[in-house]
Amino acid sequence: MNFYVRGFNLYLLLFAMLLTVAGCQSEQKKAKEHLATLRIHLENRAQVPGSGQTVSVIRANPVLVTINEEPVLTEASIVRAELLDTPVGFAVEVRFDQTGSFTLEQFTSAYEGKHFVIFGQWSDNSTNSRWLAAPLITHRIVNGTLAFTPDASHAEAQQLVIGLNNMAKKIAKEKN
Repeated sequence: MNFYVRGFNLYLLLFAMLLTVAGCQSEQKKAKEHLATLRIHLENRAQVPGSGQTVSVIRANPVLVTINEEPVLTEASIVRAELLDTPVGFAVEVRFDQTGSFTLEQFTSAYEGKHFVIFGQWSDNSTNSRWLAAPLITHRIVNGTLAFTPDASHAEAQQLVIGLNNMAKKIAKEKN
């Protein structure tokens, strides 16, 4: 019986290459289907029981913040998200549509000195969701863009940005 090792190895190599290409395509497909959510709540300093929800922000040094339960902005108003490199790390920049920009301007002009409290979820897994930031409102934002430094790793922030951009595309497609 003759056995051709070179022919067998060639077929094995081709099979392995096909599996690798198929795996890469499925990862790309998953990335295109990956969705994320972002909820921006306003700090609620009212001392009325039941008027808000207290959440813990920042894992390393937790800070308790009472927020209004209804978000003022969600992923439904996002046009695009971007991960920016900064001198001290990275930040997530979110650009809102016309309605979201108007809402952002109204809340930043009316509630200067309070905090936005930002919740994000970047996969179906509940461990990939948490309160990400509580930026202080220091001025009126008129350009419809909010940037914040998330309490997340670079990889988690990248997943959040990809998911938010996919969600924005999905919502835009549904509107048309």
